[in-house]
Amino acid sequence: MQKSMTGFGKAEVKVGEKTFVAEIRSLNSKQLDLSVKLPMAFRAAEAQVRSVVSQALVRGKVDVLITVQSEQVQTSGEVNKEIFRAYLTQVTDALSYSGIDAAYDAIVPAVLRMPNVLTTEVESASESDIAAIVEAVSLAAEQLDKFRVQEGAVLIADLLKRVDNISAYRDAITPFETARAEAVRTRIREGIAKIGVEVDENRLEQEMIFYIEKLDITEEKVRLANHCKYFHEVASTEPLAGRKLGFIAQEMGREINTTGSKANNHDIQVLVVKMKDELEKIKEQVLNLL
Repeated sequence: MQKSMTGFGKAEVKVGEKTFVAEIRSLNSKQLDLSVKLPMAFRAAEAQVRSVVSQALVRGKVDVLITVQSEQVQTSGEVNKEIFRAYLTQVTDALSYSGIDAAYDAIVPAVLRMPNVLTTEVESASESDIAAIVEAVSLAAEQLDKFRVQEGAVLIADLLKRVDNISAYRDAITPFETARAEAVRTRIREGIAKIGVEVDENRLEQEMIFYIEKLDITEEKVRLANHCKYFHEVASTEPLAGRKLGFIAQEMGREINTTGSKANNHDIQVLVVKMKDELEKIKEQVLNLL
């Protein structure tokens, strides 16, 4: 079973008056690129969150967002009166000195935003809070994994279809190979005739056979057929084989490129171009597989 690296999962877990919401998004990446965002008060849960996600998702660019919804006030604030008075005095003196009239209802909000005027005491996370966060993340990861399975099935069906298209184009080359050999012989003899020199027919035939053998693509076709077959086998039997399928696609490309360099025939070149087009789409899609 192949999985896509793209997915989304969301889950909620309620503890008392708090509801912990976990959202996980993933895209393709060579390694696990994990980003975790959660409220400062619950940073103690980050290590466990990373452990759960890395074990569940293995690879990909993963963004985890954890938010907390509560029916009770989670923080308390206190105004430092001495600092507030000092700032307020300085601001009003500066405005008076500058000849600016400003009402206190306009000055006070600005003063409250100045450093150390308003202090807050953040609630620390309890064990039950951390357990709820980890549970929410686990459930969201499960949802994302199901999404990956569905997306992976669509991807692998498209990939196998394109591999079959390459196999069909490879088979379509065969009728043109005999005609290509005859065309090569004809061009060589026509060239000799234009020059108007006498040649040893036996030696000429040997040289032509040697030249035509250098253009033979039988081995490339056989290896390409084996690669296509192996692609099917790996996709059907090995889980999480995205990287391996990528390597097989590279080997398929080698044989297709060699076939193109030896083609020496318009019809074969057309089929090679079609194979390359399918292969490029395979390489793009296989990057999304886990």
